[in-house]
Amino acid sequence: MINIPSTIKISFRALRVNKMRSALTMLGIIIGVGAVIAMLAVGTGASRQIEAQISSMGSNLLMVVPGATTSGGVRMGSGTQTTLTMADSEAIRRECPAVEETGPVLSGVAQVIYGHQNWSTGVVGTTPGMLIVRDWALSSGRPFTEQDVKSATKVCLLGQTVVDNLFGDSDPVGKIIRIKNVPFAIFGVLEKKGQSATGHDQDDTVYIPITTAQKKMFGTAFPGMVRLIMVKAKSAKDLESAEKQINDLLRQRHRIAPKQDNDFTVRNLTQMMQAAEQSTKVMTLLLGAIASVSLFVGGIGIMNIMLVSVTERTREIGIRMAIGAKTWDIRLQFIIEALTLSLIGGLIGIIIGVTGSKILSMLAGWPTIVAPLSIILAFGFSGLVGIFFGFYPAYKASLLNPIDALRYE
Repeated sequence: MINIPSTIKISFRALRVNKMRSALTMLGIIIGVGAVIAMLAVGTGASRQIEAQISSMGSNLLMVVPGATTSGGVRMGSGTQTTLTMADSEAIRRECPAVEETGPVLSGVAQVIYGHQNWSTGVVGTTPGMLIVRDWALSSGRPFTEQDVKSATKVCLLGQTVVDNLFGDSDPVGKIIRIKNVPFAIFGVLEKKGQSATGHDQDDTVYIPITTAQKKMFGTAFPGMVRLIMVKAKSAKDLESAEKQINDLLRQRHRIAPKQDNDFTVRNLTQMMQAAEQSTKVMTLLLGAIASVSLFVGGIGIMNIMLVSVTERTREIGIRMAIGAKTWDIRLQFIIEALTLSLIGGLIGIIIGVTGSKILSMLAGWPTIVAPLSIILAFGFSGLVGIFFGFYPAYKASLLNPIDALRYE
């Protein structure tokens, strides 16, 4: 019968005798586990950030942009031809069954002034439906209404960045600001959304009725013109149907012949964001796979040291076998030594990995999230490495002939 407590005691004594060698052997596992945890923390943090940015954009989004113009045989690209109108937006909302809401946009950059403070920001002319399209609630005040759009009322909603720069900690609702020297009453403040997937500050914005933007802010090439139309489908399953319905409707409304190119483009923002999220997840797996290579290198280091240890301790093995140690006693001794090196190295690697990811987050400004699963996987994998790479030296030691081992110099 295998005497496990005695075998463990002998294994730990052998490791204590060669402290420096044991520490150097563990170094590969320490670096490997630390690197795996840190890389997965960086990848997971980036993935979570993109998920937050996707949710802040809104769900089930489509964007309709104007088509391209051709000048001298050169196609100028999407958005260079003004082909969309408020009537198109209303028709999409009313006649496309898969569409929940639309938000036409006419935007520009303008100086916003309150008292002695001023701030240059993006001013977005739109309709109340945009808050539904973007899943954007108000932190205070109330939204403007369809009646405000019809009357081209000079009212606005402020993003949190604009509020911070013009009003500080005071409540702006009910106060008057000037946009391009035109006075606007503040109806409400938009909830904070943070950065978009492209790094744009979504809170650095002012929403005003689109008719006010057309008549008193930016002007239009023709009545009712908009720069783009944001569309919210009823569900993720309806995105493809909504895209087809919009294409069919606008081709009909714009009198486009069957063989003619569209004078507009429908873009699926949700799919674009999901593709970015999927790319980040693949990158996370790639980083983890690259970092895990160092664990294998550490395992090979353990195997090499254990093989050297078998050679150095040949007489000791011979004596143990001569006084009654069985084959599995010898094997278990070397496996326990390798496993101990791996697990201790794994624990130190976890501490270094978690600490390193926090330091990386503070110094580089990268978001990092240390998932408990990554710690469990890295630690468990380090134990498997110890068993896997420790088995061959243990097997080789157990096959030694006791008489030959006792004669070994």
